[in-house]
Amino acid sequence: MVMPESSERHRTASRRANQPQLGARVPLKRLLRVASVACGIQFGWALQLSLLTPYVQELGIPHAWSSLIWLCGPLSGLFVQPLVGHMSDRCTSRYGRRRPFIVAGALSIVLAVLIIGHSADLGWLIGDRGDVRPRAIGFFVFGFWILDVANNLTQGPCRALLADLTGKDHRRNRVANAYFSLFMAIGNIFGYATGSFSGWYKILPFTLTSACSVNCANLKSAFLIDVVFIAITTYLSVSAAQEISLDSSGRSSLVVEDGMGQSSHASEAFLWELFHTFRHFSGYIWVILLVTSLTWVAWFPFILFDTDWMGREIYGGKPNEGQSYSSGVRMGAFGLMFNSVVLGITSLLMEKLCRKWGAGFVWGVSNIFMALCFLSILVVTYVANNMGYIGHELPPNSIVSAALIIFALLGVPLAITYSIPYAMISSRVESLQLGQGLSAGVLNLAIVIPQGVLLY
Repeated sequence: MVMPESSERHRTASRRANQPQLGARVPLKRLLRVASVACGIQFGWALQLSLLTPYVQELGIPHAWSSLIWLCGPLSGLFVQPLVGHMSDRCTSRYGRRRPFIVAGALSIVLAVLIIGHSADLGWLIGDRGDVRPRAIGFFVFGFWILDVANNLTQGPCRALLADLTGKDHRRNRVANAYFSLFMAIGNIFGYATGSFSGWYKILPFTLTSACSVNCANLKSAFLIDVVFIAITTYLSVSAAQEISLDSSGRSSLVVEDGMGQSSHASEAFLWELFHTFRHFSGYIWVILLVTSLTWVAWFPFILFDTDWMGREIYGGKPNEGQSYSSGVRMGAFGLMFNSVVLGITSLLMEKLCRKWGAGFVWGVSNIFMALCFLSILVVTYVANNMGYIGHELPPNSIVSAALIIFALLGVPLAITYSIPYAMISSRVESLQLGQGLSAGVLNLAIVIPQGVLLY
């Protein structure tokens, strides 16, 4: 529908009136502190991705059903991130637009990891006995779903806050997203290192209980450490942002120029605004969304089953049947730690790579490299299954080394996947009536929809 000229002039004038004035550029040190919250978030993600698929099988859920628990990720991402982005674009809290959501998400993460870590104990208290523990599974799933919602609640506003603080400076926006990716790598390193260590129950002996065996106690201890990480990094981030709240008319003096008039659209329905925005996407934005979606079709199975693959296919074990599976899971977490080291190094080099070859070219090459690494996983699996050691002895060093090398190399395309698409989207939404919070949520739709299809 063509909008009347007078109405269009009114909307343009409204947007200009509501746009904040640009201030001095935010120092890179402050951007670094703001991005640090990604470290605490990703610490918990690393534990979730490396330990929880194996752990839920130890509680008694069959391998074929364990992936269904992860349905909350796509479902919450489908609704939570766009909605939170929309709400944070309009938040009039005196603490700012993004920080209240970051703090609320961090508190939710703390609650979730405490429930997950103590799920076996809670199930035992209300009657769980035997190999299959349905009450513990119930607590676990409840905490797991809260954790997925909390992660989606936190990450979108974090990305949007960085976009706010960099404004229209595309280079600094790439730097800020590279910082975010760097702290994700640091969080991964600490998280996977924590998950690969098998002696936490000795350091924190109170975690070992009648309902919680050694593996469970190690997981519980790891999540208690995560609580400390998320508390420290959230404080560093929100204390550095220095947001200025919107008033009731939508005016703010943030270092950002939103692409939408806050007051003129405050009464519009969220879903209508979201789908109305889709109609005005350029072909460039649709290509970014399509490539992101296809990329995550490949990434999601790896992220979900990486340590489980190491325990089953490389070490030939099964949950609750000997130590082979647990050894493989810990070795997989160790490999993911190397993955995170490479991810962090790549994040530091991201701006130079994009400046030399262009963001689109770097992203395309990284996706080709990712595909080759995944093909290598199939080759290693085939070789391992035909060597004859499975069920009799530990895997030879050559097979374990090959798997670890693949895990490490995948850190390069993963760092680029975590950074470049967000920077490219942020630089293209300025001409649209779309806030940075909602734009991050829209990109997340391209990530979570293929995950939901795969799980289904």
